[in-house]
Amino acid sequence: MKTLKKIPFSTAFALMSFGIGTILFLSYMLFPSDGILMLGLALVVVAIFFNFLVFLNLLYQLVTKGNKEDTIIRLLILISNIPIAYFYFIIVINKFNSLQPF
Repeated sequence: MKTLKKIPFSTAFALMSFGIGTILFLSYMLFPSDGILMLGLALVVVAIFFNFLVFLNLLYQLVTKGNKEDTIIRLLILISNIPIAYFYFIIVINKFNSLQPF
């Protein structure tokens, strides 16, 4: 029987940020409300802060630890959330602007 490899904290954190962000994005797309929008904005602010701390930790590990390939992969996984969040942001802003009467 094979044992499962433990997922590194940085990868789990990136996947958790992606998952929560995607759930909020889909919730807003299905049920647009100011509450979901504010919750999503708060998530983005908190996620930026904590993802930045994890990013700094991975940079430190890249400089000091020996296994650079794994650390670079973890950095890329963490950084991959940036274009996804930007894409979600652009869609939400366009949807929000289309809901506003002029």
